[in-house]
Amino acid sequence: MGKLTVGALRAVLVMMLAGTVFVQAGMVWALVSGNDPEDGSLPLTPLRVITILGMVSVQVAVVCVWRLVSMVRRGTVFSHAAFRYVDGVIGAIVAASLVWFAVTAVNAPGQRDDPGVTVIMGGIGLAILGVALIVLVLRMLLAQAVARDGEAAQMQAELDEVI
Repeated sequence: MGKLTVGALRAVLVMMLAGTVFVQAGMVWALVSGNDPEDGSLPLTPLRVITILGMVSVQVAVVCVWRLVSMVRRGTVFSHAAFRYVDGVIGAIVAASLVWFAVTAVNAPGQRDDPGVTVIMGGIGLAILGVALIVLVLRMLLAQAVARDGEAAQMQAELDEVI
């Protein structure tokens, strides 16, 4: 992985982390100050809490990806230590989908006239779960690569003994 690619990815990760902290701070401030509209048409308090939790899932994924990129740069990504971070990414994506389903549930009563919006939002939640499944498949590929790397190291050690 090139230095430019790693630098660009890390810049994006830093911006994502800063953005999520900014959104969380705004949501906490809005919760504390109680700036809800007078008519009460939107359930803003649950949506704000859900948003804060959603930002936590993004932050977990960002930290895990950062650690994985560091492992790639050091050449240690094909080790059992990488599984912890890949599992963290999978967990964060599943949590994000659950948060999205919560947003869909909170938003659904207001969509009685147009239930298609709720159906679309549910489809987006399923798509997010699909991303988690894709990362799970990639985890299985990583497991195969780690096993092959271990086999190669063992064969190299045996060859070194013969020579």
